[in-house]
Amino acid sequence: MTGPTAGPLQVHATNPRYFADRHGRAVYLIGSHTWDTLQDLGQTDPPVPFDFDAHLDFLVARGHNFIRLWRWELVRWDTGANQEEMAKELVAAPHPWARPGPGLALDGKPRFDLRQFDPAFFGRLRSRVEVAGRRGIYVSVMLFEGWGLRFVEGGWEAHPFHPGNRLPLGVGEPTGAVDGKNLFTLDSPAINALQEAYVRQVVDTVSDLDNALYEVANESDFSTTLWQYHLIRQIKAYEAGKAQQHPVGMTSIGYGVDDLGRLLDSPADWISPNPDGFDYKNDPPAATGAKVILLDTDHLWGVGGNVQWVWKSFTRGLNPIFMDPYLRQVLDMGDEAEWEGCRRALGVTRRLAEEVGMDGMVPRPELASTGYCLSEEGRVYLVYLPEGGEVRVDLLGVRGRVRAEWLDPRTGKARDGGEAEGGGRVTWTAPEAGDAVLCVRVA
Repeated sequence: MTGPTAGPLQVHATNPRYFADRHGRAVYLIGSHTWDTLQDLGQTDPPVPFDFDAHLDFLVARGHNFIRLWRWELVRWDTGANQEEMAKELVAAPHPWARPGPGLALDGKPRFDLRQFDPAFFGRLRSRVEVAGRRGIYVSVMLFEGWGLRFVEGGWEAHPFHPGNRLPLGVGEPTGAVDGKNLFTLDSPAINALQEAYVRQVVDTVSDLDNALYEVANESDFSTTLWQYHLIRQIKAYEAGKAQQHPVGMTSIGYGVDDLGRLLDSPADWISPNPDGFDYKNDPPAATGAKVILLDTDHLWGVGGNVQWVWKSFTRGLNPIFMDPYLRQVLDMGDEAEWEGCRRALGVTRRLAEEVGMDGMVPRPELASTGYCLSEEGRVYLVYLPEGGEVRVDLLGVRGRVRAEWLDPRTGKARDGGEAEGGGRVTWTAPEAGDAVLCVRVA
C-alpha cells in the first residue's frame, strides 16, 4: 500500500465506479481531508504554518491514498457559521493573487491585484501535490469554495473579488453589480476571464504531476451549475493540449437538498453527491457507474461519519472520504475516538480492496441477506453485517468449494470462517457480537 502514485487517473474502462491507474488497474480512493492542507488557517496573522509532512505521515500510517487540497477563498472565516460551540475568527493565507496595493483592502492590508498571481501560493500548491504523490496519495485540487460565501457572515466583504479588496479592472470592470450571490455565474465576462486565468494557472502548475485531480467548487449552490459545467469543459479543453489529462469533479451543495441529476448530467468525471430522496448517510444506494462517486462526509454531515458508514459505502461500490477535524485547531467538533475509528476503517477497506483486486468488483446487494455485498461473482464476495449475527450469501454462481474469512471492520484482524460448497445459498454466523465483515473466496 506504499510507494508513489501511478496516475494520471482515468475512469476505469470496464468498471466506471472506480478510476484506473496508468496500467489500467482499478484504484479505490479513500482518505481523510482537512481544511488547512493548502492555506494556513489560524487565529494569528499570519497563521501558524500547517505541518503538511506530518499530516502525510498521519495519512500513510492509516492506509489512506486520497485527500482534497482545500482552497479557502475568504481572507477570514468566522467559525460561528459552523455552529462551533466556541466560535473563533480565523485568518487564511496565502491566496492566489498578489497584494501590492496601492490602497488598503477592507482587512487593512494592501489590495489584491487580480491580474497578478502570488508565486508563494502556486509554489506551495505544486510542492504539496508533488510530495503527496511521492507518498502514494492522490490529491484533488479545489479551485473555488462556495460554502463560505453562502454562510459566513460578512463573507463577501472578506473575498478578494469584492471591489473594496481589489484594484479596479479599468475597461474590464463589470458594468453590473457583482456580489457573493452571482460571483460564480456566467453573468460577468470580465470576472469569468479572471476566474479562467486562475484555473489555467492552477493547471499549468500541477498538470505534469500524475496524482492530481480537480474539483471545481466546494458546495456552491444551484445558481452555479452552468458556471461549473463551463469550467469543467474549460479545464478539459485546456488540458487536451497538455501531456497528461486529469479527472475533474463536481460536488454537492450539501444538506440533502441537492439534485442528483445536475451532477450526473455534468461533464465531470467524478461527483460527491448528497441529493434529496437518497440516504447516503445510513443506506447508501449502490453505485451504477454513471460517474465515479467520491462519497464525502463533508456534504453529508459537515463533520460526521462512522465505521458502519465506511463499510456500507465500500460494499455499495462507492469511494468514501472523511472530512477530518484532524488536530481540531480549525474546528473542534465531535468524538475523536469515533473519528479515529472511521479513519482506521477506511484503511482496512483499502487493504482489502488491494488484496482482492477491484477491476471486476461491483455492488450486488441481492447476493447477501444484509444487502451489503461487493462481488466479482464466482470469484470473491465481500459482505458487511452492520448488526453482526447471521448472513445468508447466494453462491449459485460458484462451482466448487469456497473459503470464508471474518474480518474486524476496525482493525482488519482476520479469523478463519471455514469452507462451504458453492452452487446454493450458505449461511454464516459472525464469531463475535457487533458488526462484522465476511470475505468469501472461491477455493
